[in-house]
This record gives sequence, C-alpha cells and structure tokens, in this order.
Amino acid sequence: MSNEERTGLYVESTIIMTTVRVVAPFVLTFALFVMFHGANSPGGGFQGGVIAGSVLMMLAFAYGIDAARQWVDVRVISALASGGVLVFAAIGLGTILLGGNFLEYHLYEQFISHATAYGIELVELGIGGIVASVAIGLFFLLAAGFGHAVDDPEGES
Repeated sequence: MSNEERTGLYVESTIIMTTVRVVAPFVLTFALFVMFHGANSPGGGFQGGVIAGSVLMMLAFAYGIDAARQWVDVRVISALASGGVLVFAAIGLGTILLGGNFLEYHLYEQFISHATAYGIELVELGIGGIVASVAIGLFFLLAAGFGHAVDDPEGES
C-alpha cells in the first residue's frame, strides 16, 4: 500500500486531542496507583503496566501513530523493558546471594527497614515497566501492518 492510498487514515480532531491531553496525566497517575497498591489490593505491575501503555496508545490515536512513533524512541521502550527485567532479577537474585530463596524480601531487613514493602513495590514497578513496553511495542508493530510479510503477486514475473 503506497502513501497515497494511506492518506485519510488519520483525521485531526481538536476535541479528541484536547481530551487526551487533559486525561493522559490522570491515566498515568492511576497506572502508578494500581502498581503501587498491587500488594495490598487488586492490581499490580501487570495491570498498571497495561494502563500505562494505554497512555501512549491514547496519544497515538489522538495525534497520529506516526507522530507518536517520532515522540518515543525505540531505545526508551527497550530501556524500560530491560530495566524492569534488571530490577526484578536484581531483587530476586539478591535474596539468593543472601542465602534465601528467590524474592525472599525479609532478608533485606538487615540492611534497610521496611525492606519487604520496598522490595514488593520495586518488583511491581519493574513488572509494570516490562508490560508497558511490551504493550507499546506490540501496538506499534500492529500499527505498522503486515504488508511487508505478504508476497506481492504483481511483482512476480
């Protein structure tokens, strides 16, 4: 599909753009709330990560996918995913180094007070970062379409 055929896919709407601009910070705040309260109430890193990833999707729908793709660098998404994995692994493997099992938070109490609460929150944030980056990455991959994966029958001799 050429660029001329793709014109008209995005229609600029001042109402949608303004609404998304106002709502996006609140949705991101709610995502962090869900992540931080996941240990004590329904929610957690997965749910909060999906909500956080949806913020970029809202921006893409309001301002256009190409504009959103230009705003967010692929390296930022990769750093978010790998940073989440590193946080999760570091906290979990640190307890093994201290002689316990994976993610036995109470072993950190000798170094820091309330280590269990902090450990759980950091793990939830790490999981949230992983899920948000995967959701954003999948969104951009699906938005790119599958035209490159289909053989062009007209191009064959």
